[in-house]
Amino acid sequence: MVDAVQNPPHRVVIVGGGFGGLYTAKSLSNAAVDVTLIDKRNFHLFQPLLYQIATGNLSPADISSPLRSILSKSKNTKVVLGEVSNIDPEGQKVMMGEVLVPYDTLIVATGAKHSYFGKDDWEEFAPGLKTVEDAIEMRRRIFMAFEAAEKETDPEKRRAWLTFVVVGGGPTGVELAGAIAELAYHTMKEDFRNIDTKETQVLLLEGLDRILPPFAPDLSQEAAASLTKLGVSVQTKTLVTNIEGDIVTLKQGDDFREIAAKTVLWAAGVKASPLGKAIAEATGAECDRAGRVIVEPDLSVKGYSNVFVIGDLANFSHQNGKPLPGVAPVAIQQGEYIAELIKQRIKGRTVKTFNYVDRGSLAIIGHNYAVVDLGFIKLTGFIAWLAWLFVHIYFLIEFNNKLIVMIQWAWNYFTRNRGARLITGKGALQEVIEESNEYYKPTENREVIKV
Repeated sequence: MVDAVQNPPHRVVIVGGGFGGLYTAKSLSNAAVDVTLIDKRNFHLFQPLLYQIATGNLSPADISSPLRSILSKSKNTKVVLGEVSNIDPEGQKVMMGEVLVPYDTLIVATGAKHSYFGKDDWEEFAPGLKTVEDAIEMRRRIFMAFEAAEKETDPEKRRAWLTFVVVGGGPTGVELAGAIAELAYHTMKEDFRNIDTKETQVLLLEGLDRILPPFAPDLSQEAAASLTKLGVSVQTKTLVTNIEGDIVTLKQGDDFREIAAKTVLWAAGVKASPLGKAIAEATGAECDRAGRVIVEPDLSVKGYSNVFVIGDLANFSHQNGKPLPGVAPVAIQQGEYIAELIKQRIKGRTVKTFNYVDRGSLAIIGHNYAVVDLGFIKLTGFIAWLAWLFVHIYFLIEFNNKLIVMIQWAWNYFTRNRGARLITGKGALQEVIEESNEYYKPTENREVIKV
């Protein structure tokens, strides 16, 4: 009697441990497949709350979870720390340096980074917000600005240190601007002795005619009014034409003007990860202007039914002719869809094409205020703020993160204090020391301060 030959398990390789990749892996945890998740980081980052790291409300570990811990109970899943540089769609392998990883089905979900619309030299002066390192650098610049202003004796230079420019009026820009205003006008108003932090200027710049373009116009108007009440100067129909040193050049209509600002933060645009271009070259797929791979209705790459691109790296325009927004719910739903598609294919069945269900948009403005658009109902104020809190707690990955963030937010709510206001990063301590030495150095025009 001859024993039946058992076919090897279907091999699924997922590149990227963000929302799309992680939810694909989680949804395949009980499937009859072998899953390999590859990421250059060993943790999943909850990007919607990155701005709270940048403004000292939370610490990086509060919104980060180790991938191995999240997937520890998924016995069919292996996590590999590495960076994929290219794919071989004919040989069905991904290239991780000199290592080749074979697959039967490939899902690429490597996301996007911030874009400066061809002005990459601006990154030196205006950091974006996509990674933990970005958030820590923003935090360093924000709190260093107040420290430098405290020591500055020249009124013009002090004004520049206390001027914050946020470029981009989408949810990230709105939340950043609101959080900085709360820091200056509430949290730190009694922390300094030589400056009045209420003299801080926070400018939010948006090229279109309103902030929060994805939201209904009345909610955009509500958000702008709330930001203005909080102390933010909202300037729409405003384009940044140059950033050099501490000078930002703006174009408003036919007029140009310059603003002296030591701290410029970028929240204006995104571009796909470099792997999008590699996929296009390997498969012949098309990319859009932002470098996103144009995918088929089932999220596959044209001509390769076993290669899928999801999340911020994908241009899916099959519902209303416009690409889906680069937000977490899109990536989550796509990851869950791909997992179900794989399960059904193994059984010889087919599934319908992907259809995104938009359950609404949320943006927090400040203490007790947010805007929420659920389609069938629009919320503002305290109720919207509570809804924003609930949704973000719900989607945090691990229970300990949910608990820590809830406790931290509760403490911050009642005390208006932010416990993660740390100045860290490469060279940060030396920068503080050098500036302090310069400040306490006797000059003809500066009185020696005895300490």
